[in-house]
Amino acid sequence: MEIQSTFEMLRTDPAHIGSSAIQPVGKVTRVDNVGEIETPKKNKSIGDSVERPFSSYLSEALQYVNGKQNASSDIAEKFIVDPESVNVHEVTTAMAEASLSLSLAQKVIDGMLKDWNEITITR
Repeated sequence: MEIQSTFEMLRTDPAHIGSSAIQPVGKVTRVDNVGEIETPKKNKSIGDSVERPFSSYLSEALQYVNGKQNASSDIAEKFIVDPESVNVHEVTTAMAEASLSLSLAQKVIDGMLKDWNEITITR
């Protein structure tokens, strides 16, 4: 397994700066940890122009935040039970990541609700 040490964004427009090949829009969604490109499955019920429903993005983001919270709790519990097995920096980093991801999720949700209220009021 080869781990890449640098990060390079995929180019979708010839005007963008970079050395990588230009990728067609909608064909590539992300590059996994091994460096292989994953292509999405099209959702035929919505249409060909939409890759996934927005709710799946929200669900994935909330699962990510929940995973960070669970990992933070697990490492904190492990630190309490067996302090010699866990580095204090790992505990601090996990707690900071969990706090930051939850804070970001709260800000995004608050912004979405504010925008939704503005849209419904202006109708």
